Amino acid sequence: MNYDTVRSVDPAVADALEAEVDRQGDTLAMIASENHVSEAVLEAQSSVLTNKYAEGYPGSRYYGGCEHADTVEQLAIDRAKELWGAEYVNVQPHSGSQANMAVYTAMLEPGDKILSLDLTHGGHLSHGHPKNFAGQVYEVENYEVDEESGRIDFDEVRAHAEEFDPDMIVSGFSAYPREVQWEEFQAIADDVDAYHLSDIAHITGLVAAGVHESPVGVADFVTGSTHKTIRAGRGGIVMADEEYGDAIDSAIIPGTQGGPLMHNIAGKAVGFQEALQPHFEEYAEQTLKNAQALADHLQDHGFSLVSGGTDNHLVLVDLRDSHPNVTGKEAEEALEDVGIVLNANTVPGETRSPFVASGIRAGTPALTTRGFDEDACETVGHCIAEVIDNPDDEDVKAEVAEIVTGLCEEFPLYDDDTEGLVFE
Repeated sequence: MNYDTVRSVDPAVADALEAEVDRQGDTLAMIASENHVSEAVLEAQSSVLTNKYAEGYPGSRYYGGCEHADTVEQLAIDRAKELWGAEYVNVQPHSGSQANMAVYTAMLEPGDKILSLDLTHGGHLSHGHPKNFAGQVYEVENYEVDEESGRIDFDEVRAHAEEFDPDMIVSGFSAYPREVQWEEFQAIADDVDAYHLSDIAHITGLVAAGVHESPVGVADFVTGSTHKTIRAGRGGIVMADEEYGDAIDSAIIPGTQGGPLMHNIAGKAVGFQEALQPHFEEYAEQTLKNAQALADHLQDHGFSLVSGGTDNHLVLVDLRDSHPNVTGKEAEEALEDVGIVLNANTVPGETRSPFVASGIRAGTPALTTRGFDEDACETVGHCIAEVIDNPDDEDVKAEVAEIVTGLCEEFPLYDDDTEGLVFE
């Protein structure tokens, strides 16, 4: 993969792009929200649709010349409906956060109340953190996971909801390694007369493949990211019953966005088409198997995992018991030195700054896309353990770096000989 045309205009940017291709190929992407898309998705996202304004929706645009943009967006909508079984879909949000913003804008008034999972317990900024728009526009309180079990305590959520009387309850997470019981959240929301927004940003692909329970048809609103485990064009999505469609459409344009990014929507359409193929369910199942293999190896090595394991694509390691003198940030930096890229993460009962943190979060979606199986993920777990056990030992890090290099060569990414990732 090269950028010769870019180089003829802007060598500095071409250098950075080609270096990033090398970085991704030569390292293991284990940030749980990252994945690798196919060359078909990359090609769609770099298409001439980047030139086209298409404010409005298919068949009802503010500008002319949108017939082909209409085709692409309608394909993305129809494929999303088939993937997730939704009555209504909007594929225009630029991100999962903007998808959440659209639902809030459509259904709430400034000052209304939101009950959501605390950020340090696995929630997301857009669920109402004080530094985020949601925390500034709405009154937000948080429920937490049980610090001992690492799981959501629905009795605590119900008690909090009855006391706080929210207008909207948000379920979903950015760092919760267990399956979510959407019906429990919906029952609580119904009992306190609140809307229920389910944010499946991390697990859109797992839900589409049927390896995680779906909130579609259960929650009032479902939002998500369209990259992560679904491997489509980068952006967001909103799903709901048809009765809410007009309100959400208006909340996105003119409410929170202008022109949609039609090239990104093309990438979504292509990625959704790939996810409709039989191989995608195999991919999702393997992602879970790989996460379980990674979790088992780390536990066998003495690491404490939040909730004691994983049901999904991510593992959340609490370093405080096994490595009390190693912070999450120190572990992240030591692992990046050897080519393993993951992130420091807060854990329930966190006592350190979120910029330092006491845990690390590791995901398997990108590794699985490259072809990793359980054995390969156990090897990765061994590498992670060796580095965290010996974060300042350069000999150990050199040995691990060599193993990582071998894995990258065994499972190439965008390899010129194979014409890159093509999902068949």
